[in-house]
Amino acid sequence: MRATRVAVNGYGVIGKRVADAVALQDDMELVGVADVAVDYRLSLAAARNLSLFGSTADATEAMTQAGLAPAGTLHDLLGRADIVVDATPKRVGATNKARYDALGVKAIFQGGEPHDLTGLSFVAQANYTQALGHTAARVVSCNTTGLVRMLGALDSRGLLESARAVLLRRATDPWESHTSGMINTLMPEPKVPSHQGPDACTVLPDLDLVTVAAAGPFNLAHVHFVFVTAPRPTSRDEVLAALGAAPRIALVEAAAGVEAPNAVIEIARDLGRPRADVWEVAVWADTIAVDDREVVLTYMVHNESIVVPENIDAVRALSGTEPDPATSIAATDANLGMRATLP
Repeated sequence: MRATRVAVNGYGVIGKRVADAVALQDDMELVGVADVAVDYRLSLAAARNLSLFGSTADATEAMTQAGLAPAGTLHDLLGRADIVVDATPKRVGATNKARYDALGVKAIFQGGEPHDLTGLSFVAQANYTQALGHTAARVVSCNTTGLVRMLGALDSRGLLESARAVLLRRATDPWESHTSGMINTLMPEPKVPSHQGPDACTVLPDLDLVTVAAAGPFNLAHVHFVFVTAPRPTSRDEVLAALGAAPRIALVEAAAGVEAPNAVIEIARDLGRPRADVWEVAVWADTIAVDDREVVLTYMVHNESIVVPENIDAVRALSGTEPDPATSIAATDANLGMRATLP
C-alpha cells in the first residue's frame, strides 16, 4: 500500500511537531511544510532538508529572498498531498478549508477552530471509527484532549457518571513568553462552564461535565483537578487499573520526586525526547483519592505536544488506511516512544 502523502500548513508549535511525527510513521510520507513566516523556524526546517512552501505568494517570495529556496506555493504543496494538517493560528484554518475542498485534499484542523467547521471533533481513543473516510476533522485542543482521554478511560470501565473539573492553564507558550503572559496574578475565565467542557461533549456527547478554568503565571503545562462521581462504589485500585489500561495516559509518582510539571518535563529531557515533549496525560498516581463513588484526580497536560499523536491517528482515519483504532494508536505510540509510566 502506498504511503499517505501528508502536507503540513503552519510550521509553529504544533505544525513542526506534527511534521516530525509524520516522518516517523512507516505508512506516511511528509511531502512538505508551508508557512507565511521567514524566521529561525523555517531556517531550521531548511537545514533539515524539509521541502518548504510559501503559504502565500508573498511568503514564497520572502523565502526566496531569504535564501530558503522554497519548492513552490501552498497550491503546489497541496497538489502533492493526499491530506493536509492545518496547524495555522486560531481562526486562520477556517479560511483555508474552501481551498482544500476545491482541490479535493482531505484536511485536519486544530482545536482553535470551531466544531462546526468540520462537524467532527476528534480524539483517537474516543471516536476514531466515526472519522473513517471523512474529508475533514478537527483535533480538539490540548485541554479537551486531556479531559476526553481521562474521562473516556473511566467511562470505558463503567466508572463515570459525572465529572467536575478545575483547569489551571498556562498563560502562554514558552516560545512567546517574552511577549505575553502574566506575573504575580491569576486570571479566572469568567464563563462557567469554561469552553473546554462543552468542547469535550463534541467528542463524548453524553458526558456530564462542568469545567472552570483560570490562567496562571507559568508556561510549561496545564494542570487539571478533576472530581468524578462513579455510578457505583469503586476503589483506588480499580481506578488505577482503568487508567493503566488506557492508551496515552502515563502514571507519575510525587513520592519518587515527580512533584510538579517541571519534573515531568525534566523526565522528558532525560529520556531524550524531542523538545522535551510529553504526549501522554501525566497522572499523579499517589494523589488519586477514592471514597465510595467519589474519585479525585490530578494530572498534567503538555499543551505543546499532547495533540500530536491525535493528528497522526486522524491522518489514518480520514485516509482510511487503518480501520482499527487500537492498531493505529499502537503504531503511533510505538513510533513516538510513548510510555505507561514516567520515567
